[in-house]
Order: sequence, then C-alpha cells, then structure tokens
Amino acid sequence: MASSTVAVVAGTASAMSTACVRSNSMFPARVQWRSPKAASLPARAVRQLSLRASTDATPVAVETEKEKPAPIGPKRGAQVKILRKESYWYLQAGAVVAVDQQPGVRYPVVVRFNTVNYAGISTNNFAIDEIEEI
Repeated sequence: MASSTVAVVAGTASAMSTACVRSNSMFPARVQWRSPKAASLPARAVRQLSLRASTDATPVAVETEKEKPAPIGPKRGAQVKILRKESYWYLQAGAVVAVDQQPGVRYPVVVRFNTVNYAGISTNNFAIDEIEEI
C-alpha cells in the first residue's frame, strides 16, 4: 500500500482516507467525530436541570454497608497437603498462592510446590475438599 497516495471521494479528500494515508498501516487510524454544537450547556440550562433534580420527589436509595462473606479456603501462604489421588503431588505439601473467592469456581485454590511435574510445572489448582491444611 503506497502511503503517498490520497483517495478522492466525490472530488474531495475524505478525512478517513487522509487518516489512512498518515498512518503507516493498512487500517485507518481512529478518528473522533465532534459536532460543532457539542459545546457545554449554558449556565441557565444547568441551573434548570439542578432545580428539577432537587425538587424531584423520588426517593434516593441509600447504600448500606454490606458485610463481606467469610473467606473460603485456607489463607495465602498456608501449607497444605494434597488429597487428589491422580495428582503428581499426592500427599505432598505445597504453599497456597491464591484462593478465588467467587462462587461457582470448581478449583479455587492455587498451590505452588517445590518440585516440578513431568511437564515442568510447579503450580496447580485444587478444590477445597482436595486439600488439607497442615
């Protein structure tokens, strides 16, 4: 694609083609289109909007502090023993790296080991019932 050519649409160079020519890629650069009427509202209109908002009788929802649910699984850094029989690290100890607190996650506990498995990996995810804190 030649970067020195300018596309002409209906006798005038379009902004998109000009942007395409200026960028050194085959995709045009992003162009932000702004309307000349997109200026801020006059002070009178802002005042009227604020008066309407203050006299509106709709109730405002007050956010109450929600209590955080109790954390699941062992804390970060805790030593755990692996109870998953098909795991390379069965009955070995490892350190907890992270515990995913979102509900519905099948294997939320990430455990790091000192040894690597046959693939050269030293971390794995486990379910809560597949580990035992020591």
